Amino acid sequence: MDLLKRIETIIEEPLHARGYTLVRVQLSGGIRKVLQIMIERTDEGGITVDDCTTVSRLVSVLLDVQDPIKDPYTLEVSSPGLERPLVKLRDYQRFCGQMVLLTTHQPVNGRKRFQGRLTSAGENGITLDLLDVPGEALTPLSIELENIRAARLFIDFNAL
Repeated sequence: MDLLKRIETIIEEPLHARGYTLVRVQLSGGIRKVLQIMIERTDEGGITVDDCTTVSRLVSVLLDVQDPIKDPYTLEVSSPGLERPLVKLRDYQRFCGQMVLLTTHQPVNGRKRFQGRLTSAGENGITLDLLDVPGEALTPLSIELENIRAARLFIDFNAL
């Protein structure tokens, strides 16, 4: 099992039992690694500093006991923010109808970067209505989940 999946397995259920959903686990850095844990509340309320502190303490204890990371690291716990990453199928399903920005591993129709409205999500992939040219008809595009490198909600602050 890869390291990030092992960390998810260790912390996901204890977090859920305390009212949190794991959004993403990332490990970055060279000599001094940074383990980033992104969380949401299961009641979909906002994440507070107290929530981050609670989760940080819990995750620290769990990872100290299991010790999946052998090198020194810094733990960061945060909310996903407004332009939240979409990581799991449930994220795509939850945010259908929202604007997203995504990149793919392999080109789709000659491109790897897409912006559009997420219209559907299922086991086989997602469908976006591309917003390529303002004022023109929307172009639907299907992308397999395995081909998505990164995706996040997109807030057009100019339109607000």
